[in-house]
Amino acid sequence: MAGPLLQAWGLGAALRSRAALRPLGLLAPPCRELAGPGSGEAALEENPFYGKYRHKIQELRRSSPEVFESRMEKRNEVKKQPVGYSKQGEFIKCMEEKAEGVGTKTSKGGFTKDKTLDSILNVEMVKEKSAEEIKQIWNQYFSAKDTVYAVIPAEKFDLIWKRAQKCPSFLYALPRKEGYEFFVGQWSGTELHFTSLINIQTQGETAPSQLVLYHYPELQEEKGIVLMTAEMDSKFLVVHEAQCLANQVQLFYATDRSQTYELVETFNHRSNEFKYMSVIAELEQSGLGRELRPAQVPDKS
Repeated sequence: MAGPLLQAWGLGAALRSRAALRPLGLLAPPCRELAGPGSGEAALEENPFYGKYRHKIQELRRSSPEVFESRMEKRNEVKKQPVGYSKQGEFIKCMEEKAEGVGTKTSKGGFTKDKTLDSILNVEMVKEKSAEEIKQIWNQYFSAKDTVYAVIPAEKFDLIWKRAQKCPSFLYALPRKEGYEFFVGQWSGTELHFTSLINIQTQGETAPSQLVLYHYPELQEEKGIVLMTAEMDSKFLVVHEAQCLANQVQLFYATDRSQTYELVETFNHRSNEFKYMSVIAELEQSGLGRELRPAQVPDKS
């Protein structure tokens, strides 16, 4: 089942979630490791999502102990600069290394390199159609695919794009039953790459992307729309989780509420003032991701 973007982009269909909507409530806050660096490997293992990445972390420790120790030391730099602000682009370049062989070229992480609109859609043919017809074609094409997609109004994408140039990275919160898992989103051209915070803390700038949103502005001027689709690493994310991250891009970058976008500016330019709980508060206020939260157990006392 596919996941079209919701809210103001108005694709009309509700997300076909695997879970029913549940009451909104504050989940257990993330452990201190997500808010900032702890000390050494013991602190890393306290992270509730350590188990998901345990194999890769242990493999790195066995194969390159010097690199592992170096990255443990560098984790103390997280407080000093926005995570991913200056170095995140490097892991994107690493991720985009072409695989050997003939056929579709993919990165080491399995993502398509140089994923063009022409590889999905006959651009010359659709130029004869209206924006509404193109929207229907796009939605119909992806409705049978297990991915995230959207048709974004040109003026909305223009706002997102202008802000992305000034603030190319941000910290997003994904609700989990354990609390919240944080993901860093970094713009690289019109692609938006996501990887988990713990992935960056353990692998540094070579951390691979786990979700990529591809935006296509080729029809923006003529048709007033920007097409978007995504690829994800299914070992770490499923569609409705990727959907939540994609919807947060709209929440934080396309908002008319100055206090909300100010969080993005703070993360990029005044990192010492950034508070992760403000992201969680905005997320809960918006209602995004409520279907990912565990059901509330009534108090019988």
